[in-house]
Amino acid sequence: MKLFPALEKRYSKESLSALDAQRMAEFIAWGPAVFQTARIMLTWGILDMIRDSKDGLTREDICAKTGYSDYAIKCLLEASLTIGIILVDPAIDRYTLTKTGWFLATDTATRVNIDFVHDVNYEGWFHLEESLRNGKPEGLKHFGPWPTIYEGLSQLPQQVQKSWFGFDHFYSDTSFPEALKIIFDDHHVRTLYDVGGNTGKWALQCVGYSKEADVTILDLPQQIAMMQENIKGKEGAERIHGYGIDLLDPDASFPRCQDGPDAIWMSQFLDCFSMDEIVSILQRAKAAMAPHTRLYIMETLWDRQRFETAAFCLTMTSLYFTAMANGNSKMYHTEDMQSCIQQAGLSVETIHDHLGLGHSIIVCETIDH
Repeated sequence: MKLFPALEKRYSKESLSALDAQRMAEFIAWGPAVFQTARIMLTWGILDMIRDSKDGLTREDICAKTGYSDYAIKCLLEASLTIGIILVDPAIDRYTLTKTGWFLATDTATRVNIDFVHDVNYEGWFHLEESLRNGKPEGLKHFGPWPTIYEGLSQLPQQVQKSWFGFDHFYSDTSFPEALKIIFDDHHVRTLYDVGGNTGKWALQCVGYSKEADVTILDLPQQIAMMQENIKGKEGAERIHGYGIDLLDPDASFPRCQDGPDAIWMSQFLDCFSMDEIVSILQRAKAAMAPHTRLYIMETLWDRQRFETAAFCLTMTSLYFTAMANGNSKMYHTEDMQSCIQQAGLSVETIHDHLGLGHSIIVCETIDH
């Protein structure tokens, strides 16, 4: 298994003392309580209050500012001390933030992840073991009877949708400016298939970046309807088209044009499928490609991260796919993705790393190019 340097350093040798390892084991055992303590400290604004105070706050200050009982605040503060998000001055009983508490209160990525875990995953993850055994998203039944989350996305509760799209867009949006340059500046792209285009956010970026760009979004019919509503009246919307397709159907072909599209774009898309399904999708993409067509796969490949924290977040995200999304996909290692690409009759032309918050773009061409 190949890993980028920061990951190999962390994952190939023991780094904790026995006492630290024991504490980590207990931290894991009490994980749900740790998570909810931190989330409530955020939701109730307590971490923000402490951060914004000049010299910290006492328990009495926090009770007065929040209106919650002394019992509730005492429980939260004591738990927060032991999980490492606040500190106390024993002489004056004033609380201040630790570095971890500061990141919880100020880091946008952490906030997005907390909302995603709580609103989308938390209750469904109770069925993670069942999902792993059965290869089905058994936790999804918490929300509805759909076989995957994608069929039910438009019917999820509003707050769940907000957290799902917030998570999805936050990570991809940071990579868009660099991705646009790679596609439209490196190659003269005019026609582009956006596979799994969701709300049309990327398509709008494309038509805004290039006045020649003509984008066809391939997605489920219900997603196409959401996309069309979302782009209505926006600049360049007339150059965005929808093509309803069930990409899990191996007989569902990509649309054909006379000279083939200039580019096929798959952003944070293939991680939604098993490796066998990825091969099928890529084979159908290849059938629609001309010799000049390039296939761009943008993914957060967990082994290519510069920082270990990112790899941690990505492997945890795999468990969302297991229990909630579809039961058989994950955030992939580069070697797995390259295997799928080769089986589909494509070859890797180049890989662009470190886009945005940790994306890579794999540029593919047909082997018979």
